[in-house]
Amino acid sequence: MSRRPSHPVRLLASALAAGALLTTAACSDGAGSRSASGTAAEQAGIAEQNAAKQTPSGSPTTSPTGSPSASPGTLTESGAKAALLTEADLEDDWNQVQDADKWRDRLLVGEVDVAAFLSAKAEAAECQQLLDGLYRDNLLGEPSGPSALTGFEQGDSRLLEQVAGYDRAGLDDRMKWLDSLPQTCDEFTATDPDGNKRTVQVTEASVPDVGDAREGVHVTVQGSADSTPVTLTLDIAAVRVDTSALAITAGGLDGGQASSVERGVRQGTERLQTVLDGGTPSPQPTNLD
Repeated sequence: MSRRPSHPVRLLASALAAGALLTTAACSDGAGSRSASGTAAEQAGIAEQNAAKQTPSGSPTTSPTGSPSASPGTLTESGAKAALLTEADLEDDWNQVQDADKWRDRLLVGEVDVAAFLSAKAEAAECQQLLDGLYRDNLLGEPSGPSALTGFEQGDSRLLEQVAGYDRAGLDDRMKWLDSLPQTCDEFTATDPDGNKRTVQVTEASVPDVGDAREGVHVTVQGSADSTPVTLTLDIAAVRVDTSALAITAGGLDGGQASSVERGVRQGTERLQTVLDGGTPSPQPTNLD
């Protein structure tokens, strides 16, 4: 499809056309031809100079502010960090910590008992992925884009959040996988490195209706610590916004943290959406009850 000439170019074309008409008329007048043609040439020359001043040669230049910024909807490293939850978002007595990336709970370390599954290896592999993903903080898989992580403590409970960019197809697959876990991994047994048995139960958990897609599960791990029976309880939620997502895991030996996860999901999704829209999240929560 042909492009419409820019305004300065149209001005030059009009001036040249007018000059040609004046020259033709002057030639038919005989004695007045020199004066008319001179006037037309002068007008055409002036128009050409004006057009040259208004339209630089070559392609249009980019903004002088430097490299263009990421378009709305694209998660950046700084955006992932800005989208992370703050203490104000969670309320209660949650305190942010600096070493959340080093958290590891050994109650999540274990080999799934394959013999206990009707479908054996297939279902056992899904449940092994759950334990490994919880231990390594990568339930949604490895990010393909920027990522950021933060953590909070309240008594003996912990809350961990990750915000990251993913491959869309892979992210959709992981969300479907989370949705299947309450059926596939309803209850199973895992053996820790010392040979001790642990009973793991997985049930569905509700997640606020936010983002483009969302999934939640509730996990309990019954085992022992220092020869004392203990139960680790975790509430887990993941929300997708376009090709980015946030995942929150909270709980501990004192029980789950469903209400804190719900608040975190609401605030975290709002912060992520604001970042993807090109804005800056408010330092004060805007949608808490």
